[in-house]
Amino acid sequence: MKTCTIIMYHYVRELPFTRYPKIKGLLVSQFKEQLDYLSRHYEFVTIGDCLKAIYEDADLPSNAVLLTFDDGYSDHFENVFPILKERKIQGCFFPQAKAVQERNVLDVNKIHFVLASTDDPAKMKQEIFSLMDELRSKYNLASQEEYYAKYAIDDRFDTKDILFIKLLLQKGLPEGARQEIANRLFKKYVSVDEKAFANELYMSMEQLQCMYHEGMSIGSHGYSHIWMSTVSAKEQEKDVDMSLQFLKQLGVNGHPWVMCYPFGSYNDSLISILKKRNCGLALTIKVDIANLTPANALTLERLDTNDIPKNGKAEINHWTQKVLKDKESAIL
Repeated sequence: MKTCTIIMYHYVRELPFTRYPKIKGLLVSQFKEQLDYLSRHYEFVTIGDCLKAIYEDADLPSNAVLLTFDDGYSDHFENVFPILKERKIQGCFFPQAKAVQERNVLDVNKIHFVLASTDDPAKMKQEIFSLMDELRSKYNLASQEEYYAKYAIDDRFDTKDILFIKLLLQKGLPEGARQEIANRLFKKYVSVDEKAFANELYMSMEQLQCMYHEGMSIGSHGYSHIWMSTVSAKEQEKDVDMSLQFLKQLGVNGHPWVMCYPFGSYNDSLISILKKRNCGLALTIKVDIANLTPANALTLERLDTNDIPKNGKAEINHWTQKVLKDKESAIL
């Protein structure tokens, strides 16, 4: 059986020197150290190599590793791309199409930066509860206790309060309530100029095209970065098709193309849609080493960058065993 260690990255920046040092990300120096570590223990492969291994039974190194970068942050062009190009490693990038094209800050990122602006998640939770009280009749909201019981869960990266805030504002509340609360908090704690912030946060079309022409892979991350398993098949179809149109505008001509599920969220109807549109492989956030088989092609597992040594001193078996014992998906 052919396997591949697929690693997931998000923010890669010199956090202590930014306005939001609490954002969960990787330092550029740590990214370089991880690449050094992986270079000693693994062989880097491309999306094309993985597709050939799945569908053409082509050989793949027994220690294959693939690097993936979610959400299309400017970090990826400014910090990641030059390093990968210098080392002749292909990265696979999955930009948030709506954010890139419309230059709005998506709710998921508003939540990230609001949380990075507070020292007291419990106080932020209470502020959200107050906003929910204000909007309760407008959106027919349930009680705070009901939402907290459902979404305040254990996670390997976040406290219960932080994960509760993320899940509540990502999918727990009705869409209108989520947007109103996220917008108010973003304007209060982060920026009143959303477009300017978006221009700073996300890559441009031109930057994505540059990376693609220099050998990087660009795939679909949906169009609106929504929890795909929570919407109808018709909405899934629309979102996927809009993301494919975005790739076409970028000049990405991959056939088959590749998908990275926003939030790792998918279901049978979405997989059916991807098959009909000739999607070659799709990435989840299930924590494991990926088995590259046709049956598993649209549900490939990944490791998070935090599962990998940052200083190159840990033994490979130590972190691999730790990750494989922990099958809970990371919510990012």
